[in-house]
Amino acid sequence: MEKPTLQGEMITLRPIRPDDAQAMWEMLADPEGNRLTGTTRTFTREEVDAWCAGLATAEGRYDFAVTANGDDAFRGEIVLNEVDEVVRSANLRLSMGPTYRGRGYGTEGIQLVLGFAFDGIGLHRVELDVLSINARAKSLYENLGFRVEGRKRDAYRDGDGYCDAIIMAILEDEYRAGQLT
Repeated sequence: MEKPTLQGEMITLRPIRPDDAQAMWEMLADPEGNRLTGTTRTFTREEVDAWCAGLATAEGRYDFAVTANGDDAFRGEIVLNEVDEVVRSANLRLSMGPTYRGRGYGTEGIQLVLGFAFDGIGLHRVELDVLSINARAKSLYENLGFRVEGRKRDAYRDGDGYCDAIIMAILEDEYRAGQLT
């Protein structure tokens, strides 16, 4: 499966490569980023190296490094995984390094991935979980056309407590209607 590169105005999404492991490792060391994405597992450097090395041939997923135009450095990742070609659905995940949040990279990246999902590989539905503690991300997804479908109560850890997962999705016709406005 050929992994594409997606070009936007501010950013380029390219396949994650083995040489992204150091930046991925640093992103996974960010406590606030882990909290906002529900990441509780601690990874070893060897696991991160192996993960980045294996993504080029991974089936059923597209793992993109977020880079700024003119600079190939890894700033975050956007992943379209759990791709089901029969149901024509997939899951979306976004994680940005701490110094790159709030710059519009995630917004443009999601727009690019949704275009790829619906126009490139013919999906009908893209879904995601957003943590109830991450109001900024929920707002971003709503502004891009995702709709709340449900809630998984206490699905993620938040320090010593728990937080809910809000299930959101966008369908192909909703995406297309948003492109017309």
